[in-house]
Amino acid sequence: MIYLDNSATTKPFPEVVDAFATVASHYFANPSSLHGLGMKAERLLKQAREQIAAMLDVKPSEIVFTSGGTEANNFAIKGVAWQYRRRGRHIITTEIEHPSVAEPCRQLEELGFEVTYLPVGPDGRVSAEQVARALRDDTILVSVMHVNNEVGAVQPIEEIGAVLARHPKTLFHVDRVQGIGKVPLDVKRCGIDLFTVSAHKFHGLRGAGLLYVRDGVRLTPLIAGGGQERQLRSGTENVAAIVAMAKALRLALERYERDIGWLRELKAEWLQALAAIPGLSINTPERDSAPHIINFSLPSGIKPEVFVHELEKSEIYVSTTSACSSKRRAPSKTLLAMGVGEGRAERGIRISLSFDNRREEIKPAVAAIQQAIKTLSEVTGSHGDEV
Repeated sequence: MIYLDNSATTKPFPEVVDAFATVASHYFANPSSLHGLGMKAERLLKQAREQIAAMLDVKPSEIVFTSGGTEANNFAIKGVAWQYRRRGRHIITTEIEHPSVAEPCRQLEELGFEVTYLPVGPDGRVSAEQVARALRDDTILVSVMHVNNEVGAVQPIEEIGAVLARHPKTLFHVDRVQGIGKVPLDVKRCGIDLFTVSAHKFHGLRGAGLLYVRDGVRLTPLIAGGGQERQLRSGTENVAAIVAMAKALRLALERYERDIGWLRELKAEWLQALAAIPGLSINTPERDSAPHIINFSLPSGIKPEVFVHELEKSEIYVSTTSACSSKRRAPSKTLLAMGVGEGRAERGIRISLSFDNRREEIKPAVAAIQQAIKTLSEVTGSHGDEV
């Protein structure tokens, strides 16, 4: 098996699975319970919070545990909107955000908020100047992803933060889901008020994530109930998954320190091999892109979902657009925003690497890609002409 869909989800580290099993089996009590078992679970939760905060260079009190990135993004955007709606109802984001940012913004528009969607250039990036021009007196939030989940473009977060430093009443949210453990980000230098992390993107388990909320920022809770997570996110905490997330983050950051240079080299070799395939178009920008994401468009006439299943016959796993949108069979909104044209946007394929991928996988995978293109071209009568 050659697994090339790590931006959709990563395989959990064995140590992470073991940590989850141990906590789930032996520290299963509710951390809000007053008895001894509950207090043991609470101590584990506190320890995991402190460990994660230290690794992210934030305060433990600034960590709110969630069920994952989607909930955290919704909480950041809607929580700010409702809390600060009397200050203003204008939000700035980009045209290439993940659905868990884009859809909450659409919902808020239906409720009377105004959202400015900044366009991106051919490199998939917005500029700090665009943000500066879009700012208004009633702008309460700017939400810009760190790393685009489809093409890997890295946004100028530090430059945007410098602009927003002159607008202290406008909060800055960053979807950090695809960047964590792959692209460094200095939260304090960038002036970030809120950021989102999801465990299963760095070899943790699905169902665990967090929202960083800078001290002093207030949010209206989305989930009301028993008042867990400092009254911000009610619901019994998933202690086992949170402890596992802390372990996954530590291991992922260790792998980054040791292997990031090698991962960049691996991506470059992949790009070189893919660029040699006739009719295939590389969409990932050459500069300012993450070391683990490669996006390309198939030759005309080949349906990406059929191509994915054709590769699967060889136990090679890739994806089309975002995993959250891959079943909609619509053109990639990111590629459309980059101006590649509807044809290429409809035929986008994403390869996403992890530190566990190997150089030896490139040759057989590229051969399988070439064979799949040949087979499907013969079926459809396509000759790989670009449109």
